[in-house]
Amino acid sequence: MGNYSAVTEFFLVGLSKYPELQLFLFVLCLIMYVIILLGNSLLIIISVLDFHLHTPMYFFLRNLLFLDICYTSSSISPMLIIFRSETKSISFIGCALQMVASLGLGSTECVLLAVMAYDRYVAICNPLRYPIIMNRVLYMHIAAWSWIIGCMNSLVQTALTMVLPFCGNNIIDHLTCEILALLKLICSDISMNVLIMTAASIVLLVIPLLLIFISCIFILSSILRINSTEGRKKAFSTCSANLTVVVLFYGSALFMYMKPKSKDTKASDEIIGLSYGVVTPILNPIIYSLRNKEVKEAVKKVLSRYLHLWKI
Repeated sequence: MGNYSAVTEFFLVGLSKYPELQLFLFVLCLIMYVIILLGNSLLIIISVLDFHLHTPMYFFLRNLLFLDICYTSSSISPMLIIFRSETKSISFIGCALQMVASLGLGSTECVLLAVMAYDRYVAICNPLRYPIIMNRVLYMHIAAWSWIIGCMNSLVQTALTMVLPFCGNNIIDHLTCEILALLKLICSDISMNVLIMTAASIVLLVIPLLLIFISCIFILSSILRINSTEGRKKAFSTCSANLTVVVLFYGSALFMYMKPKSKDTKASDEIIGLSYGVVTPILNPIIYSLRNKEVKEAVKKVLSRYLHLWKI
């Protein structure tokens, strides 16, 4: 057992065979990371300052934007350092912390996106009862439980992974400390880990995915009964936005986590991992905020107010 505890650091060698691609991804991820930080922070500030955006929808949106900032900071910022590092090493504790953060925040986003779809379903299909159903106590509790469920899933899976013996294997063929990449280094039985991961994937990926599809179906059927062109546009806009997130986020996550027994890490797997780690967070504010008339008006009001103060 002494040899099993000898691993004190890991080496992240994902895409090391493609140095030109690494340089391209470094520049691309850096630009997108800065955009996510600035864009999401600006939208959070605007939604807090504008009283008209103090609704359940924008409360969930603030949670999502803050979550995306934390998620990209936990995965993309260390990746940028690894890209430019010669040793490409990370400590055992650092790897565990990165896994806890990225897995926990990713799990929370899975639940939160389903919650946001339910919120839109209630707002469009039951507009008169919406303030009663989605009251302050309920949406605060739903948001809190989204974070709790995500963190609990992350803590359990990370703990069950890091206590297993690595037998000196410390070369991670991935860009980050992904749980799937670490499971491939373990030299003991991982059937329990695979079982728990599969169950978590069903609960956090498959079920929310179904709920989003069902909510879109109800929204479409409810709005299309009204002879209103504007109503139809609103319905299709809402559902297309949700389905875009579904395809990018849930699709890539399902592809990665519903096949945990695979022993081969391909470059395509790492690129797909980037799609829900970078692409989805940068699209979320566009899909849920900037396409929204209320947010556009709030941005104009806040900017005009501060420009006026600056001129004074």
